[in-house]
Amino acid sequence: MTQTLAQRLAELDDAFRGDLTPLSGGDSGAGVWRLAAATPLIVKCDRPERLAGEADGLAALAAAAEALVVPRVVALAGDLLVMEALDVSGPRDGARLGEGLRLLHAATRDPDADHGWARDNACGLTPQPNATLADGRAFQRERRLLPLVRACRDRDLLDAALATRVERIATTLESWLVDRPPSLVHGDLWSGNVLFTPRGPAIIDPAVYRHYPEVDVAMLSLFGDPGAAFHEAYWDGRRPADWPRREALFQLYPLLNHLYLFGAGYRDGVARAAARVLAG
Repeated sequence: MTQTLAQRLAELDDAFRGDLTPLSGGDSGAGVWRLAAATPLIVKCDRPERLAGEADGLAALAAAAEALVVPRVVALAGDLLVMEALDVSGPRDGARLGEGLRLLHAATRDPDADHGWARDNACGLTPQPNATLADGRAFQRERRLLPLVRACRDRDLLDAALATRVERIATTLESWLVDRPPSLVHGDLWSGNVLFTPRGPAIIDPAVYRHYPEVDVAMLSLFGDPGAAFHEAYWDGRRPADWPRREALFQLYPLLNHLYLFGAGYRDGVARAAARVLAG
């Protein structure tokens, strides 16, 4: 496999010659290699539509995230994506990450934009529907919560009572969650998708769309809390009074996705998050 991949890369571009070292592909299932070319590169091999979605997300983030590092896409050719390899020897700086994410969300907030994205992509191995809706509460309900409730029910991962509680949350969002203009969000921002480089914090492996910016904060807090300095810098004294409830709401989607992908071990997490939302 490696030799065949090396030949394909060399045919794609003479600059893509060098030794290939396999890396972990994380939750996406993609094959990932580090290419020791004249300029170090990362190579991914996956289904073309998944890589096209990732490349699209990286380009969108790179254009908007002035205070965060985003790896540059070097080439996209069918089932191959070639990207800049990042130096991960930088200091772990939660405050700088929080400030960079806050600036990204503020700079991309658009009162004229709908929630969603021009193309579907994927969150891990799960296809992520992004067809746009004008109201963020409808988007959270129709594109995030209800599709995964149905998918988990089809796999017998959610009992009827818990599914009903999540559905009640989804159908009553208008009673407490204020609609707001969407921002560009990374969409899969857990700790494994944050790197610390000498140039500053970097974000990788996006599943972008436009939505409530807090989805990134909620997910980052769910899978590896970024620390007090991050939260202080991100909120900058403006954390919503109902943040515990909003945080639990926006953690339901990644928890349901993990339940769908990895099984019943995540059911209790879904139940706890649902209880926090319903408690108000």
